[in-house]
Amino acid sequence: MPLNYDSLATVYARNRNVHPGVLVALMATGKIDSSSHILEVGCGTGNYSIALHEATACRGAGIDPSAEMLAVARSRTNALYFRQAKAESLPFTQPGFDLIFSVDVVHHVTDRPAFFRKAARLLRPGGRLCTVTDSAEDIRRRVPLSSHFPETVAVEMGRYPRIATLSDEMAAAGFGTVWTETVELAYPLSDIQGYRERAYSSLHLIPANAFQRGMVRMEQELASGPIAALSLYTLVWAEFTLR
Repeated sequence: MPLNYDSLATVYARNRNVHPGVLVALMATGKIDSSSHILEVGCGTGNYSIALHEATACRGAGIDPSAEMLAVARSRTNALYFRQAKAESLPFTQPGFDLIFSVDVVHHVTDRPAFFRKAARLLRPGGRLCTVTDSAEDIRRRVPLSSHFPETVAVEMGRYPRIATLSDEMAAAGFGTVWTETVELAYPLSDIQGYRERAYSSLHLIPANAFQRGMVRMEQELASGPIAALSLYTLVWAEFTLR
C-alpha cells in the first residue's frame, strides 16, 4: 500500500529525530568539513542535511519527491538547497558532491541500479556514497518497533533490500570499494507520541488491531518506567575514484 508522505510531513517533523550514531558516522567516514558539498537523497524534512550543515558548515542540497516534506525543510533553513525530485532521476549533471547519502530511504527507490550509477557520476574523485538502511538483523532487534509491533518484521523484511544486494549493486555501478558500518543507540523511551501518531511508516502497513495491541503494551510498560529502546542502522559505504 503506497503511503502519502505529503500527508505525513507534519507528523514526521514533530517526531522523527537524527540518530546520533548515524550523524557521527556521516561526518567521520564521509570526511565532512566546511569545504564539503553534500547531497541528501530522500531528505524528507531535512533532519540530516540540516544537522550536518549545523555541525560542519558544509554546503548542501536535498531532494525528495514530497512537496510538503520539502516545505517543512525549507522553513527550517535557507542555508541549503532543496528540490523536488526522485532518487532515480537526480536533477544534477556535473560531478560536484563529496558525499551523497540517504537515510532509511533506499527501500522506497524503485530503480536502485539507476540511482547508484547516477550517484557515481555526481561524486568528485574520492567522494563517497552512503546508504543508511536496516539489515535483517537490525529489523529483528529494533525496540519498540519490532518488539512491540512484531507484525512489522515481516513487512520490513519484504520491502528492505538485503545488505549483500545493495553492496553488489553499488559495486556494479562502478564503485571500487564497498564496505559496511553499524551504529546502535540504546536509550530510555518515555515519550511514545511518535508511535501513537504512526510516525514510522511500517505502522501504517500492519492491521489496525496489531497496532492497537502494540500501543496497549507500550502504555502498560510505561506505567512501570521507561521502555529500554534500541535504535540501530547499517551504513553501506562506497567510494568512487575513477573518472
